[in-house]
Amino acid sequence: MVRYIVRRLLQTLIVLFFVSVCAFLLVRIAPGNPARLMLPQTATDEQVAMMETKLGLDKPLPVQYWVYITGIFKGDFGTSTSYHQPVLPIILQRLPVTAKIAFGTVFFGCLIAILLGVIAGANRGKPVDFFAVFFALIGQSLATPWLAVLLVYIFGIKLKILPAIGTGSGLKYFILPVLTGVVTVAAGITRIARSGMASTLSEDYITATYAKGIRRSVVNWKYAFKNAMIPVVTTAGINLGSFLAGAVIVETVFGMAGIGFLLCDAVNTRDYAMVQSLLLVSAFFITFINLIVDLINARIDPRMSLE
Repeated sequence: MVRYIVRRLLQTLIVLFFVSVCAFLLVRIAPGNPARLMLPQTATDEQVAMMETKLGLDKPLPVQYWVYITGIFKGDFGTSTSYHQPVLPIILQRLPVTAKIAFGTVFFGCLIAILLGVIAGANRGKPVDFFAVFFALIGQSLATPWLAVLLVYIFGIKLKILPAIGTGSGLKYFILPVLTGVVTVAAGITRIARSGMASTLSEDYITATYAKGIRRSVVNWKYAFKNAMIPVVTTAGINLGSFLAGAVIVETVFGMAGIGFLLCDAVNTRDYAMVQSLLLVSAFFITFINLIVDLINARIDPRMSLE
């Protein structure tokens, strides 16, 4: 198990290294001059050249990358050309908004999906099974932007019982964004939980357990449930990592000042330092969550750590 953890940590570090290189090169080949963007439009070529020297843009690319990567380890992610402030404090200020949406969405989505999917998988062909299939089909068919706009129109404009857009201090501002994500997440995980439970219940060891006279509910929740959860944990981790990396559509529609909204704003304003940092932060969240998911799955099924 220790060797498996070490191997996965090394793989995570390698992925983060390549992402940092790609983010660095992407910014360097993008149109526009970061030094000129930080200066007024009336700046002279001499002033632009001085700013390039100050930012280290006149140095060779390997030297620039070394300065960039060593700066990250010191907590220096660069300076935003839009906000004229260090990038890291801005990201940390926006992160709690995205974290609330991400954890709320995945928690409630998994809660609904696991209960519905497991019960449906254990009762194939019954009404609850047909309802689970219908819910999964409809939920995955709905486009997230359309669903978000629909919820805003119903609850924010027509009924006026929830804030339509904006980020406030109360939880009521997060109900609609979380609900939008929950529908999609719950639909996908319901289908996976149902299939996993049905597949597990068809295994020989489950049949042998039934033959021992153990109650059906005990077999379902004590023996079959754990193995059926491996694909569910994986999917939940992917969703959590994606939302932490920035729920761009949800945050944009609801005007939530999170990581996703910040990324859209940075791309539109060509704030390359911000884009570069957000790409790296997003990659960190995704790889870190995937690492945690792999460790949880290895704990559930030790055979995975030997593969």
